[in-house]
Amino acid sequence: MITTATTVGAYLRDLPPDRRVAMARVCSMIRRSARGVRESMRYGLAFYELDGPLFALESGRRHMSLYVAEQEVVLRHKDALAGVNAARSFIRFSDFNRLPLDVVEKIVRESVVARRARAANGSIPTQTELLKLWAIKEHAAQAPQAVSRAVAPPAAKAALGRGAAGKRTAARTAALRRSNASKVSTRSAPERRSARS
Repeated sequence: MITTATTVGAYLRDLPPDRRVAMARVCSMIRRSARGVRESMRYGLAFYELDGPLFALESGRRHMSLYVAEQEVVLRHKDALAGVNAARSFIRFSDFNRLPLDVVEKIVRESVVARRARAANGSIPTQTELLKLWAIKEHAAQAPQAVSRAVAPPAAKAALGRGAAGKRTAARTAALRRSNASKVSTRSAPERRSARS
């Protein structure tokens, strides 16, 4: 699901209620269990970074996917979870009511430890390597350009909404405005002052 949201909160608000609750629980668990991660929206996914991308969370049409950068951690827990794709290092959740948050929390905590060890060794995978591992194409995952549209003035909007009757009303309103404007400009300065007070 491609989104134009620029924050994870906006991304969650745009989701249907069942997915919103499930995704919010996973996002909250990641923030709580992986202290120091930075949350952002990129490529239409909720990204969590610690010295580079560590997790990405995506809402599909009938599932939710958690991408994990530390592949060996996913492999250690693959028997405890259904929906694990070990080759692409992600976990797919299709039942939003039965999220195995206890196992996912272990994966999150172990991933943070593994990432800190990688950072000490200087062997952190690049974002390009991770997107390739997760089979996410950068150009396909980019959010679409914002659509800009011209906004009609209020009188024109009213005319559009009510057909011929609206056009007559808008024409009358415009005529009254012109009439009032001409009356103000033809008054003398003392008359204008007394009209204001």
